[in-house]
Amino acid sequence: MSEVWDGRLFSEVFITLFVIMDPPGTVPIFLGLTGSMTARQRTRAARQAILVAFGVIVAFALFGQQLLGYMHISLPALQASGGLLLLLVAMELLTGKMEDPTPSGNTGVNVALVPLGTPLLAGPGAIVATMVFVAGSEETWSDWIAIGLGVVAVHLCLYLSMRFANVIHRVLKDSGVILVSRIAGLLLAAIAVQLVADAVRAFIEA
Repeated sequence: MSEVWDGRLFSEVFITLFVIMDPPGTVPIFLGLTGSMTARQRTRAARQAILVAFGVIVAFALFGQQLLGYMHISLPALQASGGLLLLLVAMELLTGKMEDPTPSGNTGVNVALVPLGTPLLAGPGAIVATMVFVAGSEETWSDWIAIGLGVVAVHLCLYLSMRFANVIHRVLKDSGVILVSRIAGLLLAAIAVQLVADAVRAFIEA
């Protein structure tokens, strides 16, 4: 069984990515970003965001080292750019710009791609962690299967947490969602500043 399935590696990948991507913590941010959407649009945005995040994680797992090396981009630079982008999103949440329902047709798609799919879900931390697991694996089928299943399991948890955000929305009502979005904006701003600070520290120590 160990030749096909490495339970220890699967556990390491799942726990690490679960802590970094934080499925329960994405619920208030997801509600803040999709507050003006209908339940169907919110479900579609969740599905698109998961597909985008999964695609980004898999792409960087397979080709990340080569891509960053070819473009001469360091991991701290990737982390800083993700932090700055999240900071812009946090400002929009705090000022209420995310609640503008005017371009409702495109809002769901745009939010699902950026910032929800990336860099919020598939952020620098998740990307780097996945790249580290791939680089440290023995490139056997058991390792690849364990890493792949760990990534899939975390994305399934992310989808379920956002899928049932509709239930939370019905409980909180619109006024509650506005309050949650402000709190989410504050938390997201703190996450963004931490990402930039970690990147600056890495630049200094390099």
